[in-house]
Amino acid sequence: MGNSGDAQEGAKPPRSAAIHPGPGFRIRTDFPRLDAGIVKAFEQYATPEISDLLNRLYALDSEIVCMSGGGRPTVGLACTVRTFPGDNLMVHKSLDIAHPGDVVVVAASAGRNNAVIGDTVAMKAMHRGIAGFVVDGLMRDLPAVRELDYPMFARGTTPVGPLHRGPGEINFPVACGGVVVNPGDIVVGDDAGVVIVPQQVAEELLERLARHTAGVTSYLAKVRKGEFSNAWVDDYLTEHGCPVTGAEPDPIAELPLEAGIDHPTTAG
Repeated sequence: MGNSGDAQEGAKPPRSAAIHPGPGFRIRTDFPRLDAGIVKAFEQYATPEISDLLNRLYALDSEIVCMSGGGRPTVGLACTVRTFPGDNLMVHKSLDIAHPGDVVVVAASAGRNNAVIGDTVAMKAMHRGIAGFVVDGLMRDLPAVRELDYPMFARGTTPVGPLHRGPGEINFPVACGGVVVNPGDIVVGDDAGVVIVPQQVAEELLERLARHTAGVTSYLAKVRKGEFSNAWVDDYLTEHGCPVTGAEPDPIAELPLEAGIDHPTTAG
């Protein structure tokens, strides 16, 4: 009898393989939402402009590119999804959680083995009115998704599909492409890349974008006519003491040695 019990116990999966409710396996059905007009206003601005005014720290990794649905901006509130590598159970569940107009942001650990999304999810998302997907990982069925003209941003494509077992999370903070994305942040994607606008700065950023764009528009109009000066570059070089010479010997070799600093011609 004892041997029989041991055999039955050995037939069960190890307890370490269990999925535990709580952190890593949980869902929030919604989050505080900005006014739809504020979100829509970002459609008029390109991601490089937005990135510049966020001090170049809120653009996703450049490997996450527009794979489908390009030529127009993809803008919406972030419905965040965190998946276990190679799994997309929570991606499927996000179709029930995301509101029309949301962008689903999938943190898939930049996985390079399995896709976490394909044409089936894309078709379902279109019917639900979801604005698009941003995936820190791979997609599949690229030709079919492109036929749908559905906005999809990812690191690349593979024919290898996902599992559907979990764990994962929906609408909790995630790291996507090197940027922390909170549920309800504004996602702006276009052919130049993807940028995240933290929800709490959105209104103030719109005001700054309007002022910035007015100045840039005037400047670029002059540049198109050949009316510009690079004097600011010379001013900067002069201010920082950059040597500017012609064909003379390298001026660095003639600079005096400073204490504790190896001279470039003698070091190593």
